[in-house]
Amino acid sequence: MSGYDDARTAARALATEAVHAGRDDLARQGLHAPPIDLSTTYPSYDSRGEAARIDAFAATGAEPDGPPVYGRLGNPTVARFETALARLEGTDAAVAFASGMAALSAVLLVRSSMGLHHVVAVRPLYGCSDHLLTAGLLGSEVTWTDPAGIADALRPDTGLVMVETPANPTLAEVDLRAVAHACGSVPLLADNTFATPVLQRPAEHGARLVLHSATKYLGGHGDVMAGVVACDEELAGRLRQIRFATGGVLHPLAGYLLLRGLATLPVRVRAASESAAELAGRLAADPRVARVHYPRIGGAMVAFEVKGDPHEVIAGVRLITPAVSLGSVDTLIQHPASISHRIVDADDRRGAGVSDRLLRMSVGLEDVDDLWADLDQALGGTASEADATSADTGTRASAGAH
Repeated sequence: MSGYDDARTAARALATEAVHAGRDDLARQGLHAPPIDLSTTYPSYDSRGEAARIDAFAATGAEPDGPPVYGRLGNPTVARFETALARLEGTDAAVAFASGMAALSAVLLVRSSMGLHHVVAVRPLYGCSDHLLTAGLLGSEVTWTDPAGIADALRPDTGLVMVETPANPTLAEVDLRAVAHACGSVPLLADNTFATPVLQRPAEHGARLVLHSATKYLGGHGDVMAGVVACDEELAGRLRQIRFATGGVLHPLAGYLLLRGLATLPVRVRAASESAAELAGRLAADPRVARVHYPRIGGAMVAFEVKGDPHEVIAGVRLITPAVSLGSVDTLIQHPASISHRIVDADDRRGAGVSDRLLRMSVGLEDVDDLWADLDQALGGTASEADATSADTGTRASAGAH
């Protein structure tokens, strides 16, 4: 066995995998940075061989042996990112898509193609995920339940159980191992966008599919849109077939940026998480804040409910960027009831804990004191004014895992 193979198969720490997975072959090729392959098609003088490879892909969805065939079947640069993400999540494979929603759509189509149209899901989820399931746009039917009700909600045609933990935007957490047990033989899909494999690896707790909006932490710089599903090879083959048929492919440049983003993922997540925990504590002690949501596993996301007008906070930030999305090196803040979860029915939204005064903040890599100074001035008013505004609610600031 070559040294290259030894390096790939030996157990390595997450930080080492983040830097080297998907790149182990570069040195022997005389390369340091991964190449970007922008080809949409590839020459082949063996049409009989091509036919056999395409037949094999149609049968199993396995990645074709030999040189690439066509960009919709796969791309070498994207494949490097898929290899790396699978290594980080501890799964057999990963399949990348043009967006997180394209990735989720592919999973639903795979299960529906098997006659399994029913989905059991736990709120809250990302607003567009909620909408995709509720609206039945892909022929799916959803039963919403809490984690304790999953087993009772299963039906013979249930093809998927979906959870997001920590959840968007309330940061509510579920016990993945308990949920996976309740699923029985039904695959559990865990959206791991907020946690990333730095903080948790759902496959280790029984999830068969791990979903990421790679637009967020995996890319990490707000300049790439992508989605990815980490899973076993059987499901990966089916997902590749859906990707080929629907065309939801990831552009090679995006694959390159994601692979580069993974290299710094552990450093970014840990640094931003330290600042987020500090800000959560300061917000919890602030009389202008009614409640703080921060997960037990940590992370760079903080949600908080203000006693005053949340729209004034959005309008008042100067260093923090008021924008949808998350996971970038700079800090972002948004009002979920107006943007990310606006598409969810108002009663369902509030029932899932997404109040009209909730703000969601994605903490970046700025100095924590500078971030606090910006939040402080954006919150405005004095402590006594805030208490007067919320006197009728009787709320107090509190931090914890909500």
